[in-house]
Amino acid sequence: MRLGIVRALSLGLAVSTALPALAQEKLTVWFSKGFYRSEDESLWATIKKFEDKTGIKVELSQYAIQDMIPKTVAALDSGSPPDVGYADTYNNQAAGKWAFEGKLEDLTDILQPMMSRFAPQTVEHMHLYNDQAKKKGYYGFPMKRQTLHTEIWGDMLEKAGFKQSDIPTNWAEYWSFWCDKVQPAYRKASGSRVYGIGAPMGVESTDSFQSFYAFMDAYDVKLVDNDGKLLVDDPKVREGLVKALKDYTDPYVKGCVPPSATTWKDPDNNVAFHNKTTVMTHNFTISIAAKWYEDSVNPSATPEQREAAKKAYEETIITAPFPNRPDGKPMTYRADVKHGVVFSGAKNKAAAKEFVKFIMEEENLRPYIEGALGRWFPVTKDSIESPFWQADKHRKAVYNQFKSGTDSFDYVKNYKFTQLNNENVFAKAMNRVVSEKVPVEKAADEMLARIKQVAGQ
Repeated sequence: MRLGIVRALSLGLAVSTALPALAQEKLTVWFSKGFYRSEDESLWATIKKFEDKTGIKVELSQYAIQDMIPKTVAALDSGSPPDVGYADTYNNQAAGKWAFEGKLEDLTDILQPMMSRFAPQTVEHMHLYNDQAKKKGYYGFPMKRQTLHTEIWGDMLEKAGFKQSDIPTNWAEYWSFWCDKVQPAYRKASGSRVYGIGAPMGVESTDSFQSFYAFMDAYDVKLVDNDGKLLVDDPKVREGLVKALKDYTDPYVKGCVPPSATTWKDPDNNVAFHNKTTVMTHNFTISIAAKWYEDSVNPSATPEQREAAKKAYEETIITAPFPNRPDGKPMTYRADVKHGVVFSGAKNKAAAKEFVKFIMEEENLRPYIEGALGRWFPVTKDSIESPFWQADKHRKAVYNQFKSGTDSFDYVKNYKFTQLNNENVFAKAMNRVVSEKVPVEKAADEMLARIKQVAGQ
C-alpha cells in the first residue's frame, strides 16, 4: 500500500513538473463554413501544415455565414474575440466600422513585403481608416474576390425559340428580351409558369444590393467620391438613381420576376434557377454553375445523376456578363474583396500574424480558392494565371470579367456604408416600389435621404 502511494505520488509529481514543458501555444481562429467541402478540406490541410511547422495548436471554429458577424460582435463586446477571424460578410458589413473604432490590428508589416504579389483592386480594399490612430492602415488580409455574373439556362432559351447569339447586348433591349420575348415564348412552348428573370430583391439578400450597384453603375451613379464624401445632393445622381431603380423594378411590375423575389435570401435566386422556375438570374458568384459541377463528381450520386449534372455544367448552363450600359460602353463591375482580420484584442497577436503570413503563401491560398470550384476569384497575380481558370467556359467567363477591370464598393471609401448594406436601403427601396406601390421617384428620394442621414460626414 505504502509503495503504491509513493509511486502514485511520484507519478503525480512527475506529471505536475512535466506540465509546463507540455504546455502548447494556442491560436484561436474563426472561419465561415465553406460552400463546398473541398473549401473546408483545403483550410483544414493548411491549418495542419501550420501546426506541424510551428508547433502552435490552432483551435478552429467554423460557423454558418449568417452567424459569423453576430457571434463576432458578441465576442468583441465581451472582450474575448478570436485571434484571427474570417467571414464572407466581414468586408461589406463590418470591417470598415471595426477598423474605424480601433478594433482591428494593423497588418501593414505583414502585407508590405507581399505587395508585388497582389492584383490591382485587391489589397487596396484593406486600406481603412482608424479613428483611434487617426490614420489609415491595412486592417485585414485579402483572400478572394467575387463579382456579378448572369446565369442562363441554354436549353430553356432554346425551347423558347432562341439561341445565345440572339441575346441583345444593348441595355434596354437586353432586359426586354427576357421579359417580353423569352418568358411568353417559353410559357407557350412548355405550358409552365416560368419567369424570364430572377432578380433578387430581399432585404436579407446581399445579392440584391450587389446587383443593384450594377444598375447604378449602368447610369454612372456615384454615391461617394474617392475620399468617401457623399455626392447624393447632385441632381445627376438622383436622376441616374431613379432610372436605375425603375429598370430594376420594372420586370417585377410587369410580372417577369417571381413574386417571392421580394423575400429572397442569398440562396433563393440559386434555388429558383436550379428548379428551372427562372430562365436567367444575376448572381454575385458562379456558385450556381459550380453546384452542378460538384454534383457531377459527387460519389454518392447515381451515374445518371452525375451525367445529367455534367451535361448541365458543360453544355446547358451559360455564364455571361451583363449587357453594355445605356450609353453603349461596356460594364465595369464592382468586386468584393473578402478579407480576414486580426483583432486588436487578440490574446496571441504574434501567432496570429504568423498564421496570416502562412495562409497567404501561394501554395496555401490557391488550393483554398480553387476548392470553391470557381465561386471565388484569386487576389494574387500568379493564382489568376493558374490553369484552373482556363479549364472550362464558366471559369473563363469569370477570368475575362475580372481581367477587364473592376471597381470597389462604396463601403471601402466610406465605412458607414457597412450600416447601409446591413439595412439594405437598396432592397428596401425596391420593395417600396413593387410591394407598396410607391412611385419610383419617391422611393429613390427616401433612399438618398437615408444614405445622407447615415453616411453624411
